[in-house]
Amino acid sequence: MPITKGFQALVDEAMSQVTTYSVEQVRARLTDAHVQIVDIRDPRELEREGTVPGALLAPRGMLEFWVDPASPYFKPVFADESKEFILFCGAGWRSALATKTLQDMGMTNVAHIDGGFTAWKKAAAPMVTLEQHKAESASRKNH
Repeated sequence: MPITKGFQALVDEAMSQVTTYSVEQVRARLTDAHVQIVDIRDPRELEREGTVPGALLAPRGMLEFWVDPASPYFKPVFADESKEFILFCGAGWRSALATKTLQDMGMTNVAHIDGGFTAWKKAAAPMVTLEQHKAESASRKNH
């Protein structure tokens, strides 16, 4: 069966319907208490490349389940309507699709980073290793 709508058409459609921020726009808001950066890459990518300081690690495959209060996998952090959730992936394709999906689910406080983690690294924006991220997360929980 031939593909009638390819990935690029899906990504382009999503990009036209979601809020997209540049690395610099997000970097300027890293300390904003109303922003939650969400890394949707898979664990292998996190281990290999690290992540953004303070990012919520939410694998793409679980995102819809973590966001929906009716799901047994619901994560209450996503119910915080005072926050803007800014997603990123490796290049900005998965995050565009994920942002569109969350909008389709009813979220209005969601956006993504243009160029993803590749653009983040290229801009020399702040990064931490996965081990550093785990240590930071543990220290936040203990305070």
